[in-house]
Amino acid sequence: MPAPLSLDIRRRFERYILDGFSGREAARRLMISSATGARLAVKVKRGESLAPAKCGRPLGWGVMGAHRAFLIELVEQDPDISLMELRDALADAEGVEVHYSTISYALRRFGFTYKKRRWWRMNGADRMSPAPAATG
Repeated sequence: MPAPLSLDIRRRFERYILDGFSGREAARRLMISSATGARLAVKVKRGESLAPAKCGRPLGWGVMGAHRAFLIELVEQDPDISLMELRDALADAEGVEVHYSTISYALRRFGFTYKKRRWWRMNGADRMSPAPAATG
């Protein structure tokens, strides 16, 4: 995805529009697309901000954020719980119907990882398996 136009170009575009140029003429002078010029000209005429909108995924926990504590409690009580069991427990207790992959993704975002049939909290200091014995 291309980067948004810089604020400097947007301000220069606004000056051209206020000086009486059409959106397409101002766009041609600044070497941007005529469609972008038309959209920005409408914003200038309405008095809206020309600052670029935020790009990317919105912050937060998504659909499962409201049920974060419930999922974490279930996984910590039974680290061997399956995604299907989590899905069914969530539907029974909270009334939320989601796909099991949504639960898997949410658990990874909450800091869990799945290793050898158990959900574990991610932690750089803890090992996932015991250290091998020293041979002597």
